[in-house]
Amino acid sequence: MERLRVATLNVWNKSGPWAERMTLVREQLAALELDLLAMQEVLELATPAATMNQADELKPEGWHRAYAAAHDMAVSWVPKGQALHFGNALLSRFPIVRETSHPLPGAEVSDQKRCVLHAVVAAPFGEVDVFVTHLNWKLDEGWIRELQVKELARLVAEHAPEDGRFPPLVMGDLNAEPQSDEIRYLGGFTRLGEERSVRFSDAWAYADVGAGAGFTFDASRNTFAVQYHEAPRRIDYVFVRGPDAKGRGRPMSPRLCFDEDRAGVFPSDHFGVCCDLVVGAAD
Repeated sequence: MERLRVATLNVWNKSGPWAERMTLVREQLAALELDLLAMQEVLELATPAATMNQADELKPEGWHRAYAAAHDMAVSWVPKGQALHFGNALLSRFPIVRETSHPLPGAEVSDQKRCVLHAVVAAPFGEVDVFVTHLNWKLDEGWIRELQVKELARLVAEHAPEDGRFPPLVMGDLNAEPQSDEIRYLGGFTRLGEERSVRFSDAWAYADVGAGAGFTFDASRNTFAVQYHEAPRRIDYVFVRGPDAKGRGRPMSPRLCFDEDRAGVFPSDHFGVCCDLVVGAAD
């Protein structure tokens, strides 16, 4: 196995024409030939008899799924005794050997609850730690996202120490642009407070010349994003704590994905980000 192909997508829960969107996600997922897909805004309906997870509707046959609920949604159509969870998921071609959920700060000072899904994937070349998250969305809550990325970095350091394994991945909808302090912190370009800086590679930094700005929330292209009246932004990311000394984890050919429509219907209100990661030592 020479490369690991990964992607992230905010699936926009079941808003809009979900049946049509679901078909598009399935088709484009198959065409991408992915190994891992991180997803945000994934719903899970828990009833006394069963649990129905939105990610399972998208999961290719033979794949594996991990899920972490960030909070319960208060909606009138959910009967008493049932719960509608909102959270993050990972679809994996390879077995998932462990999964845990970790809360992020911010719930005590905002109306949003966020979490990190940590899944350990048994890839053919060894275990891979994958962290999937979705940070606060409001434009004026950068200060909360700063708290969240510091906790995210702490979780990665705690649960995926630099012990010679494949570099850990951080993927998700971070709701922050590359020039923001929260993203610059993850990239190692600034400190937040008195804590030590960290270093993750933003896959888009490895994009080919002419690849464009990589806007993942773009009302000029995506009809579902028009309603929010926002300027185009790059807010969805694939990060890797690498490349390591062996060249493992080096991003290759980052590109937008889940960005093809059918009669004006897109897979989501976000576009996804896809890239290949070097598995063996670089030449």
